[in-house]
Amino acid sequence: MTAKLEKALDRLKSILPLKERQDAYGKQIKELQQKVLSSFVDKGRILTREEMAQHVDNLEHAVNVLKDMDMVVFSEDGNPVGAYPFSMEAREHTVQVNGHQVYAMCALDALAISPMFGVKTRISSRCRITGDPVSIQQSGKTIVNTDEARDIHFGIIWGAANADSCCADSLCMEMMFLRDGKFLSNGLRMIQTTERSSPCRRLLSLVAGFSLPLYPDRGRRREGHVEEGIRLSRLENASWGSGLSLTSSGR
Repeated sequence: MTAKLEKALDRLKSILPLKERQDAYGKQIKELQQKVLSSFVDKGRILTREEMAQHVDNLEHAVNVLKDMDMVVFSEDGNPVGAYPFSMEAREHTVQVNGHQVYAMCALDALAISPMFGVKTRISSRCRITGDPVSIQQSGKTIVNTDEARDIHFGIIWGAANADSCCADSLCMEMMFLRDGKFLSNGLRMIQTTERSSPCRRLLSLVAGFSLPLYPDRGRRREGHVEEGIRLSRLENASWGSGLSLTSSGR
C-alpha cells in the first residue's frame, strides 16, 4: 500500500473505528454484528430485531451498543436498517451478491463486499458528476472486467464527516464513483470541494485494510481463489495515469 493510501486508511479508521469498537464490547456484540453483516449476503436483507434477539442475552443492551457505536444503523422507530458496508435504504450503489441485490452505504463499501465475504459481486452505480453508468465485476481482491473499469475513479469529500451524525448519513453520502480522469478536476470544482480522488483499482488495498478485519474468517474462505483480472499485488505497484491522489496535504 502506498504512503498516501496508508494515510487515507488511518484517517478513515479514526473517523469510523469499527474494528476497535468490535473488540471493545465483547464476543456477543462482535458476533452479532457479524451475523447482521452476513445476513445481507445469505438472505439479501438485514436481521430483524427478533432475529437479533436469538444471538444475545440482552437485546436492548446490544442494540444500544451497536447504535451508539455506529456499528449498526437503526431507523427512528428502532429497527435495524444498515451495517457497514450494507444498507436497507436505497442508495446509488447496488451490488449483486449471492443471488441477491443489496445496497452499499457508499462507493468504498461497494468495493468491500467481495473481498470481505469471499464472493463474486457486480457493482452498479453512476458517476456523481456526469451520471454515466459505472459497472464493476469483482472476485475478492480482483477486478474482473478490467477494460470496462479502467477509467473508474473514487472520490471522497473528507469534510462531510460529522461527529454529530452517523457516518451513513454524513461521510458515506460523499464517497463516490467518478468516470474518466479528464472529468476529475472540473467535476470536483463543480461540487465545490478540494477533496481528492483516486483510480478505484488502486483502492483495493485500502478497502481490504478497513473491511476485512471486521469479518476475517468469512473472507479467508476463498483467499486462495484465482480469477483473471487485476490482482491486488499488481495494483500496489502499478501506475494508473493522472488520477489525483486520494489524500490532501493540510486536511
